[in-house]
Amino acid sequence: MLIYFFTFLLAFSLSWYVTPIFQKAALTHGIVDQPDGKLKRQREPVAYLGGMSIYLSFLLTLAFTFRFSQEVLGILLAGTIIVILGLIDDFKALSPGIKFLGQFIAVFVLIKAGIHIKLIFIPYPVCIVLSFLWLIAVTNAFNIIDVMDGLSAGVAFFCSLVFFIVASLNGHVMIATLTIALAGSLAGFLRYNFAPATIYLGDTGSLFIGLILGALSMIGSYTEKNSFGFIAPVIILGIPIFDTLFVMYVRWLRGIPVIVGSPDHFALRLRKWRFSTRQTVMVSYFASTVLGIASLLIIEATPAQSVLIVLFLICCALIVGYYLKKIDMTL
Repeated sequence: MLIYFFTFLLAFSLSWYVTPIFQKAALTHGIVDQPDGKLKRQREPVAYLGGMSIYLSFLLTLAFTFRFSQEVLGILLAGTIIVILGLIDDFKALSPGIKFLGQFIAVFVLIKAGIHIKLIFIPYPVCIVLSFLWLIAVTNAFNIIDVMDGLSAGVAFFCSLVFFIVASLNGHVMIATLTIALAGSLAGFLRYNFAPATIYLGDTGSLFIGLILGALSMIGSYTEKNSFGFIAPVIILGIPIFDTLFVMYVRWLRGIPVIVGSPDHFALRLRKWRFSTRQTVMVSYFASTVLGIASLLIIEATPAQSVLIVLFLICCALIVGYYLKKIDMTL
């Protein structure tokens, strides 16, 4: 466990140190998020490039602590492709089609490196298709949820910790090392990203952490004690998945394209209701922690108990979604 503590501390320290450097560079060169009075209501421009600090801290930490196996190299190469893609997109230079093509290439690299869903009761071709859909969905889910100071990075931090716990309990050193390195990088970044944020993840960061967590979640061990444990990653990543499905549903009801920005996210609705930005983010952290605990219970429980837990969580999600939808988001 000492090596994990060192890995977290190194990633945290690097992120804490390099984030202000990227913040200054972004402000100097105008790589900022401009307020527009609609979805972007910060008082002044906020620096992008936060994703670069997380990526660099994560990469350097692994360079000092872990051997680059084929799987690790595949994850890092795919992550690098996503970082470059996100960085270009932060300059508003990519169309949705090109952005998706870049994500497809990154996912292809992961699958070629052997990073894909492996369930013995599902045929191999179906596993590949499911892996592709899962990676695209999770990658974009963290991008979709990045609508509030500290939200996406903080939720990703708690998800990383849960995946680390699962990997540690199962003796999966690679996943444990990568998840704790990601958690440390996110923790150091949150010092500057928590409300009021002085730097944002940008597409560079949100797409990167989504891809990494999506990839690591697929290759963990969840079914050694319970065959229904394969559902655990969906529960762990429940917050971004819920927001993605909720936003898609509300935009479908409103008759607007899914890729068009709108104030339909659960976090924005909670803030419109009665919570402050910090309170909304803290509620999200608490919910992510609860889902993490639930996922650990599912892994250790019997299949029947797991089904009951999942059904209970689905009912809670439907109830929350019903009341969130009733919140009037008109100005």
